[in-house]
Amino acid sequence: MRLEISCQDRLGITQDILDILVDHEIDLRGIEIDGIGKIYLSFPTMDFTEFQDLMPKIRRIDGIDDVKTTAFMPGERARHQLSAILQTLPDPVFAIDTKGNLISCNNAAEASLELRQADLIGTEIADLVTGFSFTRWLDGKEVLPQSTRVKFIQQDYLADILPVTVPDGQSNPILAGGVIMLKSELRIGQQVNAFHRPSSDSFDLLVAQSTSMKKLVKEAKQIVDLEAPILIFGETGTGKELFAQACQQASRRADAPLESIKCISFTDDIVEAELFGQTEADGSAKGNEKGMLERVQGGTLLLDEIGDMSEHFQQVLLKVLEHGEYTRTGSEEATELDVRIICTTAKDLGLMVEEGRFSKALYYRLNVLSLVMPSLRERKPDIVALAETFIAQHSTKLGKRPAKLSKSCVDFLQQYPWPGNVRQLENALYRAVSLVDGHEITKEDVQLPSCAPTVTYIDENFEGTLDQEVKKFEKDLLRRLYPSYPSTRQLAKKLGLSHTAIANKLREYGINKGTVKI
Repeated sequence: MRLEISCQDRLGITQDILDILVDHEIDLRGIEIDGIGKIYLSFPTMDFTEFQDLMPKIRRIDGIDDVKTTAFMPGERARHQLSAILQTLPDPVFAIDTKGNLISCNNAAEASLELRQADLIGTEIADLVTGFSFTRWLDGKEVLPQSTRVKFIQQDYLADILPVTVPDGQSNPILAGGVIMLKSELRIGQQVNAFHRPSSDSFDLLVAQSTSMKKLVKEAKQIVDLEAPILIFGETGTGKELFAQACQQASRRADAPLESIKCISFTDDIVEAELFGQTEADGSAKGNEKGMLERVQGGTLLLDEIGDMSEHFQQVLLKVLEHGEYTRTGSEEATELDVRIICTTAKDLGLMVEEGRFSKALYYRLNVLSLVMPSLRERKPDIVALAETFIAQHSTKLGKRPAKLSKSCVDFLQQYPWPGNVRQLENALYRAVSLVDGHEITKEDVQLPSCAPTVTYIDENFEGTLDQEVKKFEKDLLRRLYPSYPSTRQLAKKLGLSHTAIANKLREYGINKGTVKI
């Protein structure tokens, strides 16, 4: 039961109220004075008859204007409101005491660590968040707010570290602890992009934290405004079509039309009509059907998987590119071509040319400005960010609150070899988001086929000694790992060897930043 007492500012009025509560042997649980003429009391629910006796006695106290029941104390409302805000925040938040020990955390922190708050209370914050000396900060002469880069569950986060103080009745507040709010690189990037995002989407919407993707985006930005065709190579599922669209949106033709066609869907009997349109001699309504090249005039045509083009389609496209013009079917009037061509392929076009399955002339017409999409295996720093992006997108579509990735799930996603690349990751997370009941996605929620990382297998008829083959395998393994762990200490930790042993092996095999592309 809670009472709200409106009163005048009189010395001793609170003591008079407390004396009445003592007379009635009431166990007072809480008292708050808001400074604007109101006193709030909290005590156990009492018998109605006793309550009827209590209320008039309080009202008769000199200076009391009104007494009524209330649903909550102001402090209770503030605490619950703050708790609700903290628990719904998508970023981990920790509260610590003056010794740096954890006293509370929010749901996002629990989900990230895969532990309940009750199991975390009393843990030193330095055991959870590294890269900052909390003890030195708390023991400092002047404890000021800090923003710094830290490590949390083996990932980089931006930490806002704020002191918590309470007034001492004079001018000097007393330090009571601190609050640590963590924000991942993905979340920061999303917020910055949302603030600076132009009206049209471009490379800013792509996840590009890895060295390989940053390099690709840099190369793409240098060529998007050139008029020559762009040819994007990459394994199936790497996101070639999405990257091609980003190239178009970042170019001078961004406001012009863009059309995409899957080359395998264009059979020989419809190629000319679909590309060039047609004109009927009788002038019927059907006689002015625009072809794809006319619809995207001034814009961009995206040819998806050109390795699937039929031989006839190849010859038709080559002729258009060589002459720079096209003619509607049934017409004799040529139209000058003003279309940027962007192509994608997962096939080895060079090999197809050698085998006579792809036009050599067309290959050299299209392969002018080439880009290579890295596989997801080459983009390990992007995996978690991509996963969080897909979770957010699918959750929005399904009307769910975005779930968090548990630590075990993060480790699993980064270790899986992803033969199906980004598409496989997106599909796996769509299933997980659809079926998960709580607010956390665990390793068990992400169902993927068992798939071991790529290994070089040795033919049983190999020539050489066992030592030679072991060294060959060892060299190949080190060369593949080095781009992701480009220091002897990182690589040594990964492989469970000493720093000296790894340094000697790298030296023996000639593996360094000059010989291995990072």
